[in-house]
Formats: sequence, structure tokens, C-alpha cells
Amino acid sequence: MPTTLTWLGHGTWLIATGGHNVLVDPFLDDSPTAPIKAADVKADYILVSHGHFDHVADAVKIAQRTGATVVSNFEICEWLGKQGVKKTEPMNLGGAIDLPFGRVKLTIAHHSSVLPDGASGGNPSGFLLTLPEGKVYLACDTGLFYDMKLIGEEGLALAVLPIGDRFTMGPDDSLRAAKLLAAKRVVASHYGTWPPIAQDAAAWAKRVEAESFSKVVLLEPGGKITL
Repeated sequence: MPTTLTWLGHGTWLIATGGHNVLVDPFLDDSPTAPIKAADVKADYILVSHGHFDHVADAVKIAQRTGATVVSNFEICEWLGKQGVKKTEPMNLGGAIDLPFGRVKLTIAHHSSVLPDGASGGNPSGFLLTLPEGKVYLACDTGLFYDMKLIGEEGLALAVLPIGDRFTMGPDDSLRAAKLLAAKRVVASHYGTWPPIAQDAAAWAKRVEAESFSKVVLLEPGGKITL
């Protein structure tokens, strides 16, 4: 079966690849845009980019129910272990590991990271995934940074970029990111969840396709893209 990515609203994604379900930044039960609840999602692996509530909120309950392995930075893995998560793969920025579904590399992200109880969430990250059909870059919560050009040199099949502004890149900087990354396709994320991060994604998509070499895929929560 080909790899598919399903947008579950906000910054949450479900990647089905090679017979595995990889859940990214689970925020479902308290998300106003999530099409499913935490009790309904499948997960063999959970990737957590940073410690903010809207990215880690459902990680413990999903990991405990499914037995999924959580992949994140060292500090978040330590914190999750104290919450009862049994299986983790701790990492740090620039490091990569091979997992049954593919290779995971933690990329830099310009953001903050504090866990729901105030504990340090270590350094925030994005993810560069090497999957059977190509490489996928999930920028997660970040501002623009010029090293995206280096990530783009990996040859990306898809880049997932935040466009919400205020807490992450907005449309203007996300357009600049698309130019640096030069992915075959880009998709917008982390917008429309609440009024402060509402955006005109269609207008952004027109600009990206007019000013870069990337094709844009726009999704509604629950929508899928196939690599």
C-alpha cells in the first residue's frame, strides 16, 4: 500500500506507511477541528515535536492504549516515561534513527517547548522522514530559518509547513520556506484551529504555486495525501 498522510487538524498528522501507523503531535480530544478522538486513532509510533499542550496532549493516553513507541527528544521521552509511557526512542537535534517504517531525523525548529506541568520540553524540533516513496519534512512549530535550504537539498517529496502566524510562520514566511525547501509538493498545517491563527490557505497556495516550483495540496481536517 502507498504511504498516505491524513491531516487530523491543527498540527496532528497520521502517516500510514509500510503497514505501520505513525501519529505526529497528537492533539485530538480538545481540538475543535480534529475529525476523530484519541480513543479512535491507530498508532504504532508517535512522534512528538515539542512539549506544548496542543502537540502532546493525547500522547500518554494513546501510547498506553495502543502500546505505541514515542519518538521525541530526550527530555520529553523522560517526562513521558514518568507519566506511564512504556516505550520511547529518545533523540536530539541532528540525530537520526532507523525504525521499521523508515528513518527519522530531528531537525531544528525555532520555537519554545514547555510541557503541560511546566517541566522543560528540551529543544523543539521538526522531523525529516525517509519513507519508501520519498522524503517528507514536517516543519512542525517553527519560524523561518535559512537552514531549510539544507533540508531541501535532501530532495523532498513533500513538505508540511505551518501557516497560522502568531505562534509559527505565517503565509509570507511559509512561502519563503517553500522556496528554500523546493519540495515537489507542500501542504499547509497549524492554521484555522482558533481565530488567532485563521488564514486564507487558498490565497497562500496560489502564491506558492506562482512563485516557487512546488505544487500545493490543500486539505480539510480528515483529508489525505498520497506520496
